[in-house]
Amino acid sequence: MQIILLERIEKLGAIGDEVTVKDGYARNFLLPNKKALRANDANRKVFEANRARIEADNAARREDAKSESGNVEGKEVVLIRASSNAGQLYGSVSVRDIADGLVEQGAKVNKSMIVLERPIKTLGVYDVKVSLHPEVSVTVKVNVARSPDEAELQSKGVNVIDAMFDTDVGGFTEAYDPNAEPGEISADMLDGGEDETEA
Repeated sequence: MQIILLERIEKLGAIGDEVTVKDGYARNFLLPNKKALRANDANRKVFEANRARIEADNAARREDAKSESGNVEGKEVVLIRASSNAGQLYGSVSVRDIADGLVEQGAKVNKSMIVLERPIKTLGVYDVKVSLHPEVSVTVKVNVARSPDEAELQSKGVNVIDAMFDTDVGGFTEAYDPNAEPGEISADMLDGGEDETEA
């Protein structure tokens, strides 16, 4: 379907560009969200008549987004989630979780502004793009951890999963006597046991 863009759309074009897109993309997203018009003679005339106003509105929204970007740029959202020992999350982190975390910190964002390249399904720190306007985007950090302490370690650059396997998290370790026969109780244990019974 041929359409006229009413705003800049990444990987598609700028305001006023006539582009061809799949019918479903146009009917289900671009046209209902007023991001484009069908390309026909009547709409071309309407667009040209209103072009100055459309571009002025876009410029005003872009300036608002630039002023808001300082309030969002570089923020860190900490999300506490349950995970397996290997760091796999039970579920995944959604754009709504990230948007809610930013709103709690006073940012004016909604979930449609969050751009997740792929779902977050493991513990770690991720850079996530927030598109405040088609021409203004910033990056925030999303820190997914099992506890606030782990989140703090991760923000310092520690990989908590690797660290967990590096440290010896051992419970009981048996004293090893190379001369002992299998099943034999070591002399130290026998001596200790006799002392306890005498007392």
